[in-house]
Amino acid sequence: MEEQIKHYENKLAFEMDPSDLFDALNNGEKVIAIDARKEFGFEAEHIPTAINIPHREMNEESTKHLDKDFVYVIYCDGIGCNASTKGALNMSKLGFKVKELIGGIEWWKFDGYATDGTKGSQTGAKIQCAC
Repeated sequence: MEEQIKHYENKLAFEMDPSDLFDALNNGEKVIAIDARKEFGFEAEHIPTAINIPHREMNEESTKHLDKDFVYVIYCDGIGCNASTKGALNMSKLGFKVKELIGGIEWWKFDGYATDGTKGSQTGAKIQCAC
């Protein structure tokens, strides 16, 4: 039983679903979404407030401006893409606290949240700043 408990605790420590990310962003938690896809994917559509650092470009130089007090939630297209896994590994190696977004941007949209970008959809629930 202890092994099962540890397994599920570890999953929750290193993964986040779209609903939890949406709530964290709306509640002002110290969380930042990072799109680990190439720039053209990010420009076409991304999670509002997300920043783009393609996993292949994650290094000390490209991340030096990031605050290590935040949790970085890394995402990509979805379950058929492993850019978020590669990005989460890279960011972990660079000393950041990270989680991987379950289902990527596809599940974000499936859960009914808006996206930004040239092909973004503003019909879903939006992140609202209360500051």
